[in-house]
Amino acid sequence: MAHFAKVESNVVTNVIVINNDVCGDTYPESEHIGQEFIANTLGLDGEWKQTSYNHNFRKHFGAVGMTYDSEADVFILPQPFPSWNLDSNYDWKPPTPMPSDASSTIRYYWDKSTTAWVSAD
Repeated sequence: MAHFAKVESNVVTNVIVINNDVCGDTYPESEHIGQEFIANTLGLDGEWKQTSYNHNFRKHFGAVGMTYDSEADVFILPQPFPSWNLDSNYDWKPPTPMPSDASSTIRYYWDKSTTAWVSAD
C-alpha cells in the first residue's frame, strides 16, 4: 500500500492509502502516478507527498500534524517541548542530554518546567 500525505502550509493535514495496483510500489516513480490518481480519479486537490510507513524515505511517516520541510524533503515530528531544538538530522534534542546512567533500571522523564531530566525512581 502506498501512503500519501496532504501538505498545506508545510503541515500534514490528511493521509490517504492507495493500493499498489494503482501506483506501483517503487518510490520515487510511484509518487507521480499516485499524485495523478489523487487529482484525476479521486478529485482531491492540494499538494500530496508520498510517505513511507517503514521510514524508507523522507525520514518519518508523514502523519497529521507533522511538518514537511520541502528543502530537506523530510517529514518532521512535532516539537516535544519548547526547549528542544531540531538537529541537523531533523531529530528533536533536549538542551541537556539524558543522564548517562539511564538504563532499564533507572528511568528519567523530561520536566518542562525546569528543562531538566528528573529521575522517575
